[in-house]
Amino acid sequence: MRVDEIRKLQRAEGPATVLAIGTATPPNCYHQSSFPDFYFRATNSDTDLKAKFQRICKTSLCEKSKIRKRYLHVTEELLQENPNMGSYSAPSLDARQEMMTVEVPKLGKEAATRAIKEWAQPKSKLTHLIFSTSTGGHMPGADYQLAKLMDLSPSINRLMIYQQGCFGGGTGLRIAKDLAENNRGARVLVVWSEITTIGFRGPPPDSDSDISILVGHALFADGAAAVVVGSDPIPRVEKGLFELVHTTQTTIPDSEGAIEGFTREAGLVYHLSKRLPELISENIEKCLVEAFRPLGISDWNSIFWAVHPGGPKILDRVEERLGLEPEKLRPTRHVLAEYGNMWSGSVVFVLDEIRRRSVKNGSRTVGDGLDCGVLLGFGPGLTVETVVLRALI
Repeated sequence: MRVDEIRKLQRAEGPATVLAIGTATPPNCYHQSSFPDFYFRATNSDTDLKAKFQRICKTSLCEKSKIRKRYLHVTEELLQENPNMGSYSAPSLDARQEMMTVEVPKLGKEAATRAIKEWAQPKSKLTHLIFSTSTGGHMPGADYQLAKLMDLSPSINRLMIYQQGCFGGGTGLRIAKDLAENNRGARVLVVWSEITTIGFRGPPPDSDSDISILVGHALFADGAAAVVVGSDPIPRVEKGLFELVHTTQTTIPDSEGAIEGFTREAGLVYHLSKRLPELISENIEKCLVEAFRPLGISDWNSIFWAVHPGGPKILDRVEERLGLEPEKLRPTRHVLAEYGNMWSGSVVFVLDEIRRRSVKNGSRTVGDGLDCGVLLGFGPGLTVETVVLRALI
């Protein structure tokens, strides 16, 4: 047999397809209206920044994209046991990393278990595992820990992705697409799990400091998501939800410093630029044009949208820049309102919400009959992941 014949046999015939979705959050729910009081009480802080933080949280409660509640692993009891974690700069990395080593794969297991249950196939049929997180870093990684927790096959092919930030949702799908389409019969479990306790800190000492920490604490939340991806779904056994038609990653020019994160003795220290909404909205259409040109699509209201819920201002700018009808970003705004910004897995929550609304409305395809859509993730770099989707529901 020739090499080209072997290669042909190794490849799937059809496109990679999302076969199941699962999500999970920690049990601790925090309502946005009372979060400033919790934050300053739990961190034992008494500064003039509380009024500023209250205004930031109030801004995120705006009419179009209000954040009603979020789920977090952190509690007052946890901070009492680890007082350095409630400080702005006290060394606490060891305690945080030990916590992430246990809690990140644990939360990921919840989402993965739900995805596998929906898939309705034995977990022994999983051939690949991708695990993505920006909260922690150790060897062996969270992929190894999850495989142990779930008793996955010792021969499963594992890939650990660290520190992708909020664009990691698209990254995981992009890699899963390549694995599924180039390995006939492959079934890829992709898990995103983020516990932002790695970066939970008290407020800065004064109003002249970088207040990114306050902006982040008004937006960020914890959550995990999982999908099973494979090509050529088995008829009457597996049900396809979304085909992954095309994936690409783009770095926005002149965006250095827009989103940065550094692992320090005080945990994950990050910076968020005020330029973020403009940088994303001004460059997003170029990504869309390049991705949809082969399909002959240029009307952005003719497709459905799964956008990373990065924050109210970002969604408002994107909607305005592209002239999107209000319903296009409603699934994203719903996730932002009910869960906040959960970093990499957030956009998978949006995809699940789109699926849920489609089933509830009895539509044959999502978005009132629209079968083509886009998933967008953006994060440090400034990096944009664009995934063209075709709905099968």
